[in-house]
Amino acid sequence: MKPLYGLVGRRLGHSFSARFFADKFAKEGIDAEYRNFELTTIDELPRMLQENPNLKGFNVTLPYKEEIIPFLDSLSGEARQIGAVNCVKVEDGRLTGHNTDAYGFCNSLLHLIGNERPDALVLGTGGASKAVKYILQQLGIRFRCVSRSHKNGDLTYDDLAANPSIVGDTKLIINATPLGTFPDVDTFPDLPYSAVTPGHYFFDLVYNPEQTLFMRKGAEYGAKTSNGYEMLVGQAIKAWGIWSGNE
Repeated sequence: MKPLYGLVGRRLGHSFSARFFADKFAKEGIDAEYRNFELTTIDELPRMLQENPNLKGFNVTLPYKEEIIPFLDSLSGEARQIGAVNCVKVEDGRLTGHNTDAYGFCNSLLHLIGNERPDALVLGTGGASKAVKYILQQLGIRFRCVSRSHKNGDLTYDDLAANPSIVGDTKLIINATPLGTFPDVDTFPDLPYSAVTPGHYFFDLVYNPEQTLFMRKGAEYGAKTSNGYEMLVGQAIKAWGIWSGNE
């Protein structure tokens, strides 16, 4: 059987990874297959592994980046610090969790902000936000997290509505929520966008559609914007390096 790689998540109909790796394998003459594995719950993972003994590695996406950790035999140092896994290597029956989101996010963010280190608001507190917060700490960028309740974040969306100057004074705004993802393209984080200036940067981890409503609203006030596509490509390339033994 040829080596198998894949993506584990709940809804994968519009997944980037399957297309990316199919193209990569064809272009580079790699005799391998990449397949989507939709799991209703993460408890289905052991059966999936048993049914696919030729699986050598897999990516992990929503909502399992944190839930998968108890099923793994070990974590890389970075994945342990971040507390979320989006890449797993399968070797001799052992599962090792990695986080390549951090690598992809870091490179993409630096392309957007260059040498600047503006204070940041991180929208969302799920698994995707953990890699974002880790990289912001590594870069020395001060940040606060925004959620629907104070239990999960430093600020709530109601706090921002009541005090728009928080948005006005915080020049880097990162959407780490799934809001705006296809097919729900009419959704967006509830911010006082009128406080945004041409000095702002809007980074959206969403990559489909290419320009989200969050990005469009920021651009209306002059903000520089970036979507999650470059981050996604970066994390995929890093994942292949781990699986193929080149990392």
